[in-house]
Amino acid sequence: MPLYKAIILVGGPSRATRFRPLSLNVPKPLFPVAGAPLISHHLAALSKVKGLQEVLIVGFFEDAVFERYIEQASNEFPNLNLKYLREYQALGTAGGIYHFRDEIIRGNPHQFFVMHVDVACTFPLNEMLSAHMKHRGLCTMLSTKIVREQANKYGCLVQDPDTNQVLHYVEKPETFISDLISCGVYLFDVAVFTEIKKAIENKKEQDALAESTTFSDDKLSLERDLLRPLSESKKLYVYITDGFWKQIKTAGSAISANAAYLQLQQNENSNRLTTSNQDGPEIIGAVYIHPSAQVDPTAKIGPNVSIGPRVIIGKGVRVKDSILLDNVTIGHASCIIHSVIGWNSKIGAWARVEGTAVNDHNEEMMKNGVKVQSITILGKEVSVLDETIIRNCIVLPHKELRSSYHSQILM
Repeated sequence: MPLYKAIILVGGPSRATRFRPLSLNVPKPLFPVAGAPLISHHLAALSKVKGLQEVLIVGFFEDAVFERYIEQASNEFPNLNLKYLREYQALGTAGGIYHFRDEIIRGNPHQFFVMHVDVACTFPLNEMLSAHMKHRGLCTMLSTKIVREQANKYGCLVQDPDTNQVLHYVEKPETFISDLISCGVYLFDVAVFTEIKKAIENKKEQDALAESTTFSDDKLSLERDLLRPLSESKKLYVYITDGFWKQIKTAGSAISANAAYLQLQQNENSNRLTTSNQDGPEIIGAVYIHPSAQVDPTAKIGPNVSIGPRVIIGKGVRVKDSILLDNVTIGHASCIIHSVIGWNSKIGAWARVEGTAVNDHNEEMMKNGVKVQSITILGKEVSVLDETIIRNCIVLPHKELRSSYHSQILM
């Protein structure tokens, strides 16, 4: 059986600034979505690929950040050998892969997956493998269709509908090219390292001609510096998924990813999800409740809700389209909608914390000096007093909110 490996690109602490205030307390790859760290959804998909034995997590976080997680994940996914490889600096999405090429090709794998950690997806990896074996190009990229107005925020591609060969690829084009975009999931032959080396040399030559003083020899972008040359040399192919795909850039985007993963688990009849029973709260749709959470039987929960460890939810509480993190307390008759409630936060009685469901969660927080409509985010250890309304706000950690706020960033 052929061997495969996988690389998950996790970035580092200087990234994920748009994920604040949540990333102030936990790195984005470990943020819980649908009751599991974001990266665990990638590992769950990889564990279903026969012949895939090793996953390399590549980034420039401190080693200690992933140490405990890898220990736990190794027990959860015993068929996967997990390693964290730390870059000495930010090397770029292709630079990190090339830097650790000896580790990747050790054991002579035939192909390897590369996955960005900040995407939520159905991850049809076995289908990608089947498609890759038919064309035998150097790379198969996962793609999906999105609305035309948002396409230029992503890498766009034009494909041959008969062969699925990528004819043209541009990262974040200025004008509309296609509604087919890259999902940030790739399958490479190991021979791609020759192409990456060429891309490094080409970039050096271009920067020498431009007399660039800012170029770092090892910094190389997968999307900007490798995929386009691969498409021009007819070595890049595409597999188009009709499953869901979400990019997780801002803190609010965790809500749509949470909903998508919960609905996927519901469709798969997962036993992780909570169902209504005579003695428990009313459950609507897909809901995950950690076994250690205490939810009053008169509460109404769902759809699309994740409730973390040791959460306490009082009488008559309504929670919908939200994530409640560890040790949150919700007082009686309160309402939480389209919100993320941070660790150890306390919501008083008859309070309302509410965000706005938006189509594009990755928009900027502010436009023309005005806070845009968005998911409400409460950072760690935020207190909301009784009979208080917090609507469409971003609240940094350790705040006590004694009065109501609307459309503000509370520092």
